[in-house]
Amino acid sequence: MIGGGIVRLKLSEPPDSIGRMFDKAVVAELAGLVDRLAELPSAAGDDATRIDVIAGLEKLKAAAYAAQLRVIADFAASQEAANKAMGIEARQAQRGIPEQIGWARKVSPASAARQLGQARALIDQMPDTYGLLLQGEISEHVATIVTTETSHLAVEDRRLVDKKLADQLPRLSPKRAHAATRRLAIEADPAGAVRRAGNAREDRRVSSRPAPDTMAVLSALLPCEQGVAAYAALRRHSEAAVAAGDDRTLNQIMADTLVERLTGQATADAVSAEIGLVMTDAALFAGDDTAADLTGYGPIPADLAREIARGAGDGAAQPGEAETRAAARARIFLRRLFTEPVTGVIENCDPRRRRFDGVLARLLVYRDQQCRDPFCDAPIRHLDHIEAFAAGGPTICENGRSVCQRGNYARQMPGFSVRLIDPTRHVVEVSTPTGHRYRSSAPTSPGANRRPPLRQSYPRRT
Repeated sequence: MIGGGIVRLKLSEPPDSIGRMFDKAVVAELAGLVDRLAELPSAAGDDATRIDVIAGLEKLKAAAYAAQLRVIADFAASQEAANKAMGIEARQAQRGIPEQIGWARKVSPASAARQLGQARALIDQMPDTYGLLLQGEISEHVATIVTTETSHLAVEDRRLVDKKLADQLPRLSPKRAHAATRRLAIEADPAGAVRRAGNAREDRRVSSRPAPDTMAVLSALLPCEQGVAAYAALRRHSEAAVAAGDDRTLNQIMADTLVERLTGQATADAVSAEIGLVMTDAALFAGDDTAADLTGYGPIPADLAREIARGAGDGAAQPGEAETRAAARARIFLRRLFTEPVTGVIENCDPRRRRFDGVLARLLVYRDQQCRDPFCDAPIRHLDHIEAFAAGGPTICENGRSVCQRGNYARQMPGFSVRLIDPTRHVVEVSTPTGHRYRSSAPTSPGANRRPPLRQSYPRRT
């Protein structure tokens, strides 16, 4: 009996057939549970009952996540064994596994890979923490904290920390759980903690991500003394500028100074760049308010796009005029991008300033904007032939797609295939070894005669 429903099996059925019937019953039960939750009455009962329901749903979320981790670990082990059985080297046998997990969860492969690592750690090395998660006694967030803060420990030390945490975790907030886990991890391996701090300096890096209202966050992960010194230098300079009568705020001066010192520009807004600015002719010339797209960032207001476009003309100013425009504003090269008028898919571009092959590469990046694998938000690293070049696939825009490094390697694994099923909207379908199929379409450009958006489909079995 599953969830109150009786599944009758014939004794004559082979074991594999019985297993498939059971699996289908589990999938059907999960779908029914989703329907039941959607029908959960919101107005029934008093407020005390509502609090009990909130607590119960929280436990259900945690238990469901724990169950998902178990299935993920089992799936990964099965796929890895199958790949090795086909003669694939052990170091490559895990390729394509995070992609399949991520597409099923509608998250990026990188996120799925992290969850797979967490599943293996909790199930194999931290059974007490996993048991608390499975019972709904701790949240997914707390379980993630525990696995992250103990990731550097040997298996024996990790299990020791797991046992010591078991009694206290259900009573701790995420912040306190973080502190308790870190303390126990340091005590379990003091020398390792020092060594880890030293190794962390090897991971210093700079990153950028979009922020609301056409802003961006530029972050630097630095050794502590370097970070403190850099911030102090910016602040000292900015305080001196304010004291000298600069009418900008302290934070504005710090931000502008950072850009100027990093780029060597005379002023922060004198940015030299070739910009993939996608906007309609009406937005550019007639004051239309259709939002534009800035490649590498995303949608921006039409007014700001026009301001950027006007900036391109400043670069042509005479030397005498440049002094009145903040020490010669940069030249901003605008590349014309041509779209299919109905679907809005970018299909050609102005070849000026680049050889044909360079233009084609940029066109794919402008069109796709980020990795074209379903649900993957990673930056573009490879330009891939949909129909493989070795199989006679042409090097043309229609047969190209922009992908991350992980996605390009995954498609080389047995059982994966990629095909173009709708050239007009550039809909690409990826098939996996389990027979599931996932689709993605090229982003729609501003101002297109939009049809109903193509949703990335639920998986279908072959």
